[in-house]
Amino acid sequence: MKYRIIIEQEEDGVFIAECPSLPGCVSQGRARSEALENIKDAIKGYLESLKKHNEPIPPPIQEEYLEINP
Repeated sequence: MKYRIIIEQEEDGVFIAECPSLPGCVSQGRARSEALENIKDAIKGYLESLKKHNEPIPPPIQEEYLEINP
């Protein structure tokens, strides 16, 4: 499964990664690459917890990008 993530850099330089499809699934890292690895682990743990508790797994967000020329 593929999940969309959002990565933002905080004022102190730390990168915050969030998965909107999985509420509360957030991680961070000192570098963008570290934040990506950490959110992968967080997503895996989140999905394992859902399975363990027989909760439904949210589907990934389907997303498309449009180019608009003014």
